[in-house]
This record gives sequence, structure tokens and C-alpha cells, in this order.
Amino acid sequence: MRVIAGSARRIQLTTPPGLATRPTTDRTKETLFNIISGELADCRFLDLFAGSGAIGIEALSRGAEQAVFVEQDRAALSCIEDNLTRTRLGERAKILAMDAAGALQYLKAAGEPFDIIFMDPPYRTGWVERILGLLGDSRVCGGSTLVIAEEALETDFSFAAGCGFEVCREKNYKTSKHVFLKQRCAV
Repeated sequence: MRVIAGSARRIQLTTPPGLATRPTTDRTKETLFNIISGELADCRFLDLFAGSGAIGIEALSRGAEQAVFVEQDRAALSCIEDNLTRTRLGERAKILAMDAAGALQYLKAAGEPFDIIFMDPPYRTGWVERILGLLGDSRVCGGSTLVIAEEALETDFSFAAGCGFEVCREKNYKTSKHVFLKQRCAV
């Protein structure tokens, strides 16, 4: 796995051993970043369930101002630190060694919304719905924040409306998909 574009282009990234994380393939990552390329310049990027940190690092490499990585697995945290050192992007990064729900509570105190929030939790666990519920009434997510969830291909996102979000776009792959969401405006 490598950084595809930007200041850290072609730098190889490490991944945690075992099956606890599912690194996003280069091809899927490239498709995702082609879709959001216009949103990245000077953005604040939140990478929930960060794994190796590849998605947040790609965002930094392509011009994000700051990335916050949220991960609780020790092996994955070590990979994020190593990958930030390899890419020399560490000074624009912050790592939160905690679960996603706890991190959102911590970040809520700062009160500044992120421009893009990416989450790639274990598939079919209900984490996406839980996180959207937490984001719906949090200052971590503003009216213009783009939330991107990676989930199993067959996952139904009809729950998003109940959390105050609407699906703007879906990009399907062989076994997974990226769902792009925005907060619904109250009428």
C-alpha cells in the first residue's frame, strides 16, 4: 500500500499485521480521492477507525491542512505513527488513541467542525449509525461537513435520515461502498 498522489506520492505505508484491519485498496482509495479532490485544499480531515492511517495521510498529502486520526488498536496506532514519520506529515496530524465515540466526545469540546469526516468501521456492526447519531447533535460536524462512510455493499442506509443526514452519493465496489452524506437542513 502506498500514498497515491501529492507531497508524499509513492511512499510505501505499513499496515497492522493480521485481519483486525482491512486496508483500503489503492484502486478504491484513488477512486475516493478523485471524487473528493475539490474539497481537500486546506480542509480539516477526521479519519475515524483510522487503521494504518492511509486515508488521512492521503488527505494530508493532497493538501488537507490538518488530519485527526482516531484508532484504539495498539498495532494500528504504531503503524499510523510510523507512516506519518515516513511521509513527513506528522506536524499536521493529531492521533487520538481511543474509540470513535470517545473521540467525538473529546473533539466536541473543541467546537470547531471538520470539513470531511471519513469512517471505515468494521462492517455490519452498527458503528456507522451510532457515529451518525453522535455527529447529528455535535459541533464536530457542521452544515457543510461531508461525511463519508465505508461499509459492506449490501448495507442499507435508510437509517441516515433518522440521524439527521441525507445520502448525497454512493460509489459501489465489488464488496464494499462509499456513502457520501450531508446533514439535512431543518425546515
